[in-house]
Amino acid sequence: MKLRLHSMAEADLWSGFMFYERQRHGLGDYFLSCLDSDVESLKLYAGIHRRVFGYHRLLSKRFPVAIYYDQHADEVRIWRILDCRRQPGWIKAQLSRAPDWGP
Repeated sequence: MKLRLHSMAEADLWSGFMFYERQRHGLGDYFLSCLDSDVESLKLYAGIHRRVFGYHRLLSKRFPVAIYYDQHADEVRIWRILDCRRQPGWIKAQLSRAPDWGP
């Protein structure tokens, strides 16, 4: 199974890294390490997660973060990685924009 992160998901990761790094030096690296592990788990478990706002949602094991993705053939497309502490309306608005996956 191939994993593909949209540029918006990469920006979400960077934002999360910066937030946690401001809390304590080194915590940003730990955040990225944990999220990498969560994303890698999709190679085995993609498609089993509940659909929320039209996407499968994987909740991170260590941080209050949700990974929103879809499955297309042998590819898992990760659209957004969003903080669960945000208002549901904000999250829904972020997910309502259709991703452009390009070629």
